Formats: sequence, structure tokens, C-alpha cells
Amino acid sequence: MPATPEIAYFTMEIALEDAIPTFSGGLGVLAADYLRAAADAGLPLAAVTLLYHEGFFRQRVDEQGSQLESPVDWEPVELLEPLEEAVAVDLDGRPVRLGAWRYQVKGVGGAVVPVYFLDADRPENDDAARQLTDRLYLGDSGHRLRQEALLGLGGIEMLRRLGHRPTKFHMNEGHSALLVLSLLEEHEPLVVRERCVFTTHTPVPAGHDRFEAPLVERVLGEERTGQLRSLGCLETGELNMSELGIAGSSYVNAVSRRHKEVTEEMFPGVEVASVTNGVHVATWVGPSFARLYDRYISGWRVGNDLLRYGSGIPLEEIEKAHGEEKQRLLDQVVDRSGRRLDQGALTIGVARRATAYKQTTLLLRDSERLVSMAKQIGPIQVLFAGKAHPADRGGRALIEEIVAESERLSAPVEVVFLEDYDLRLASLLVAGCDVWLNTPAKPNEASGTSGMKAAVNGVPSLSVLDGWWVEGCLDGVTGWAVGTLEEGDDEAALYAALEEKVLPAYYESPNGLAELRRSAISLNGSFFTTERMVREYARFAYKIVGL
Repeated sequence: MPATPEIAYFTMEIALEDAIPTFSGGLGVLAADYLRAAADAGLPLAAVTLLYHEGFFRQRVDEQGSQLESPVDWEPVELLEPLEEAVAVDLDGRPVRLGAWRYQVKGVGGAVVPVYFLDADRPENDDAARQLTDRLYLGDSGHRLRQEALLGLGGIEMLRRLGHRPTKFHMNEGHSALLVLSLLEEHEPLVVRERCVFTTHTPVPAGHDRFEAPLVERVLGEERTGQLRSLGCLETGELNMSELGIAGSSYVNAVSRRHKEVTEEMFPGVEVASVTNGVHVATWVGPSFARLYDRYISGWRVGNDLLRYGSGIPLEEIEKAHGEEKQRLLDQVVDRSGRRLDQGALTIGVARRATAYKQTTLLLRDSERLVSMAKQIGPIQVLFAGKAHPADRGGRALIEEIVAESERLSAPVEVVFLEDYDLRLASLLVAGCDVWLNTPAKPNEASGTSGMKAAVNGVPSLSVLDGWWVEGCLDGVTGWAVGTLEEGDDEAALYAALEEKVLPAYYESPNGLAELRRSAISLNGSFFTTERMVREYARFAYKIVGL
């Protein structure tokens, strides 16, 4: 029996490793990084998520740029520990039996954080129930509500069955908010609020899960629907999962300072804190930089803030390490695409979920201008990666646009789309690109963490001032801003920054660029970490002193 944790962390997805495909993108990657840092810190915590037998999907892209999806082929028994315990969750008037699998996240000092994967694929369930843990983020609203009920209600029951007695329940987004109902069956509302923490990652109203009242009553039953009405969560005729999580929590936080402002506007009257996201440094540092830090910054894996002493690493050593990481990336580009790129050319990385608000193709909107500046100053190589949700036609169209440009353009501008974006490819991209590009439409970036991963590898960001970059950008020191905080023409600002700052820095001022790499490490790499996140959550959300 594992040691009883004080904190239970609930998340719809988690990206522990590529071989366990229970994630779609940033939310899952952040969750895994957070749990690694919690284990490093010895935080008494256990995590709950769902097991998806077909994963999110494997991505293939044909010659026309059409995204083709297929289930992920994996065997949980080869990677996770099956547990004997089972619980039942009442859905649609009948019990759904849930089993669990366990994965142990081991910290740098030997502490362990258990992760429990809930699984409805059991012989005692009917076919419809067994399919509830097949795929992530696919299916209609009824399917989603049933999955979220398994996570929130089933997760509470499973922790109890396993002997855990948490004193804090941390909801990583609204997917698990139904756990509030389970707690209300045993405790007064004030006690429940004191025990719950809610983190929102969604800066636009449309991104918060909503379910119509008739569906809620059909799935959850009259009694639990009545509880939701008493909480005021069905007054508009629908259940907003974020509003439920907020109503049941005494601590509510956004994931960057800018996102805090946006969240306060979205939920008037709610007191919103801010814990800016971070990354697990030891996971995302490329091998060449890890060796470099081992030589110059003893203890950096345990104390990430020691990376501030990166300011003392010789510039030539930083450039050498970056060159090695870039070659590793370019070798992978050959393996994945057959394209052989130039080691000496400015290489820009753009790897995000393909969806309209992320403006993934902003750099390509005026490709003739891009070609012109490349001819005048120096060649440009752009590496794209990212999946579109199968139902997101706009996101799929972005991939088609990238592939069309990759076929049309050639030196001095090369464009490559790398299919089936995964954790391994992400680690190569953030360490090996020369510049990390991020151009979301403001204010739709809650935080973002890919640029943070780049920073710990000395890769500067070129980014719109939104999310974490509002805090991390020192223009010309840690990277470059695209435009200003105010609304403006992002396309014009991007081309201006590229032509006037980024290309000249790369081709005309190698020493200055090396200085910028070093500043990205010492200023941003040392701060935007999950080690710092864990300390902030422990102190302000969990009320743990002395961590």
C-alpha cells in the first residue's frame, strides 16, 4: 500500500511517455512535468486520470496535406501495473465498473508519486460502457460527460478503495469537477471548498466544457442533478464544468499573470490567483546542454534556479552545445521526412496544436516577402509540427496550407512539416531550433510552455506578447516580441521583427546571439520551471509550509 498522500491531483490527460499515449497536447505535458517535479520535491501527492486504449490518434499526412488518423496500438499491461481494486459509478441509471492501473513517477531523490489510470474496459460492463475509456477528446457531448463523471466521481472512489485519504483535491481544468459532488455527499460545502483547488487553462468561454441540463440529468440522475441546481450550476440550463470547479474551491488560479486578468473578466467576482506554468528542466534539457550544465552548474537538476549561473558559461561552449543539438534535430528531419536541411541556415521551430487561434501559418501568409528577406539577409528553414483535432476543419486546413507551401517553396526558404508530433520530436525541436516561434491571437494563450522548454536549451523565442511571454520577454535579451501588448497587426509585426532583429542577429552578430542564448537560460530557464510551480502550489494552494 503506498503512503497516504495529502493531495490528489486530477487531470483528463497526462503525457508521461510516448509509449503511454494518454494525452493530446499541452495540458497532458504540463501535468506530467508537474508530477515529476512533485516527486522531485517529495510532495505527498497521487494523481488520477483515465486510460485510453486507443490513445488520441496516430497522425499521417498525405501529399495533399490531408491529416489521416488511426488508433494508437499499445498494451497497458506492458507499461502499467494492473490493480485488483474496482469501483462502480452510476451512469444512465446503471453501474459502470472501473478498474485501475498504476504508474510510479520517481523523483530525483527517490520519492514516488503514484498515477492511477481508470479503466472501464471490463467484461462486466456492456459495450457502450467499455468504450468510455477508448479514446481521448473524441465522441459527442454525452460521451464526454460520461468520461468526466468517471474521472471525477470514479477517481474519488478509487482513491478511497486504494486507502488514500487526501486532504486537498486539485482539479487540473474542469474535466474532473464532478468530484465536488462526491465530496458534498460527506462534507458541508465550506469543508469541501477548503479542500479543493481549481486550475483553469482556458482563456476563451467556448473552451470550457458545457453540458445541457437534460443530458446531465439523464447521465447523472435526479439526485446529483439536484445537487448541481442547489449549487447554482444549472441556472442557465446547462452545466459549466469550470463554474462547478470554481464553486467548489477555495483556491482558484490561472496559469500566467496575463491569464489571471482574462479569467477575472470571464468570471466576475471570483478571486483568481496566478501560478505561471513551468517545465521539468531535467526532462527537456537536451543531452549536450545537460553535459554542459553538469560541468558548470553543479546541482542544477535538484535546484533549477541554479541555472541563473548559466550567465557564467563561456559563449563558445553554449554555441558548441547548440550546434550539437541542432545536428541531432536535422538528422531526425532526414529520418522523418527525407529532407536534408542546411546546418548553417536559420532554423525556426513552430510546433503547436493545429487550430485557428494559434495562427500557426502566420509566418507563411506573405511568403514572397519571406523569400525576399531570405535572399537579402540569409536563408530560412521552418520546421512545423502539430496535430489537428479530427473534427477541427480549420486546424486540418492549416496543415494542408503548410504542406502546400513546403511543396511550392525551396531555397532560400525551406518549409518542412513533421508528422505525428510526439514527446521525442518535441524534445528535439525545442533543443535544436535556432528560434522558437509562437504567434497566438491575443488573448487566447493562457500560458504556453514550449518556449520555456526552448529557453532551458538556450533557444530564444520570437513570440506574440501573450501568456507566459508577457513575463518572460526582455526584447533583445531573452528573445524578441512580436508587436506590443495592445491589439495590432501581428503579421506585419512578425515580418518586421524577423527582418530587422532576428535575421540580422543570426547572420551578422553571432556573438550577440550567443549572449541572447545565455540570457534565455539564466533568466527564463531558471524561473519558468515546474520546481518553482510546485513550491507556489504547495505554499498558496495546499498550505504546506517549508517545501
